Amino acid sequence: MVGQHSVILMVVLPLLAAPVTALLPGGRSSWAIVMTVMALCLIMSLGILGDVISGSLIHYELGGWAPPWGIAYEIDGLNALMAVIISIVGTLVAIYAWYSVPADIPENKQPLFYAAYLLCFLGLLGMSMTGDIFNVFVFLEISSLATYALVGMGRNRQALTASFQYLILGTIGATFFLIGIGLAYAATGSLNMADLAIRLSESTHVQTIHTAFGFIFIGMALKAAVFPLHQWLPRAYTYAPITVSAFLAGTSTKVAAYVIARMVFTVFTPEYSRQTLFNELLMVLGAIAVIHGAVRSIGQTSIKPLLAWSSLSQIGYFMIGIGLLSATGLMATMIHIFNHALIKTTLFMAAGILLYQTGSLRIASLSGMGRHMPLTFAAIIIAGLSLIGVPGTVGFISKWYLVLAAVEQQAWWIVAVLVLGSAMAIIYVWKLIETLYFQPTTEPHDTGHIERTPALIIPTWTLAIACIYLGLDTGISVGAAEAAVNSLGLLSRP
Repeated sequence: MVGQHSVILMVVLPLLAAPVTALLPGGRSSWAIVMTVMALCLIMSLGILGDVISGSLIHYELGGWAPPWGIAYEIDGLNALMAVIISIVGTLVAIYAWYSVPADIPENKQPLFYAAYLLCFLGLLGMSMTGDIFNVFVFLEISSLATYALVGMGRNRQALTASFQYLILGTIGATFFLIGIGLAYAATGSLNMADLAIRLSESTHVQTIHTAFGFIFIGMALKAAVFPLHQWLPRAYTYAPITVSAFLAGTSTKVAAYVIARMVFTVFTPEYSRQTLFNELLMVLGAIAVIHGAVRSIGQTSIKPLLAWSSLSQIGYFMIGIGLLSATGLMATMIHIFNHALIKTTLFMAAGILLYQTGSLRIASLSGMGRHMPLTFAAIIIAGLSLIGVPGTVGFISKWYLVLAAVEQQAWWIVAVLVLGSAMAIIYVWKLIETLYFQPTTEPHDTGHIERTPALIIPTWTLAIACIYLGLDTGISVGAAEAAVNSLGLLSRP
């Protein structure tokens, strides 16, 4: 059993390392600190998840102050799984950064980049692990401010515009979230999530609770890029450095989706969502996002915006799973969060290899490059098939559970949306495969020597192999998701 102090160490280590990293003179020394912190956090998160799966729930009181007065970290299966996802993606992207950051970021700015990376990482971890709703807001602000800086370090000036747009929308979202917290506190006098759940169910301030829930959801929906509050996502993913796009695609919206699930299943309870018909709204918005994101992906002419709009489609699956308000639906959501983190990080990493080899991510300019870069092309195929949901890949597992959850409730229109979304994914994934392999090379390129760079190919293929292995051996992802649902007591509910 890991020590309980590991819970707080996972947040404190990157917090202490960030200013040290920023003050170092060179990028390589900063990278070494980041890599060490990421590896330690990954080890600790895996240990915590192992303890939780075996039946141990971890409770850590900061400063010895008992909740609801003090801040407590409550680790169950749900947030233990999120911590592992963040740590895996953070570690592999950090390896990738050995090559990508010097290629994208001026040397004098690299220590600042790594410091912002650590702050974003700790903010996302903190949001996942804390049991205090105001603490979620604090970590949300830390991760958001770091993200604005990371996105703004892109190669061209459009990155600054994308960062500014994200800053405006992110500030609005954080403000809404804070107002919701204030209203919830006004109705209950508590900020501890477990205590809030009890007091909200007993509160007579019904209108205040409705308003608080609305503000909290809208605020976090902006962070999660839930349709129609997704305007920041395509530009941020498109113009950010490839390292940042890979990290954000694998973590940021997933953590926000987790917070929404936590609010729905723990704080405000599924019964409240049914009474207010919030779950119906969530499923409708999710269904629209699935179709709208796929349509926009099909129309893209460059890889990064194609992957960005595809992410919107996948976020729709998260919302559908949460909106079903069932144990199977939440399991499907957590499995898909885990699987999509693997898939989309793989695709962005592979896109980065293509970019460093050819200098472009315009699909038309990459004709025939798959034949010159077989390793990168194979990783794209594996991740693309997973995105579609082909049997034998991780994407099939999560979509299968989503279908099961919809069939349980006889929500046949949801089943139709899931099938249509997967069919549309075939179109934009095939567009990439056709261009990269079946079309003749239209522009002269050097042979694919970049893809033989270990710092690029090792993390990319680690994730690509995971997309296959975890699609065949489902014990890890499904077992962790089942532990997450069981820790909330949902499996025992009718």
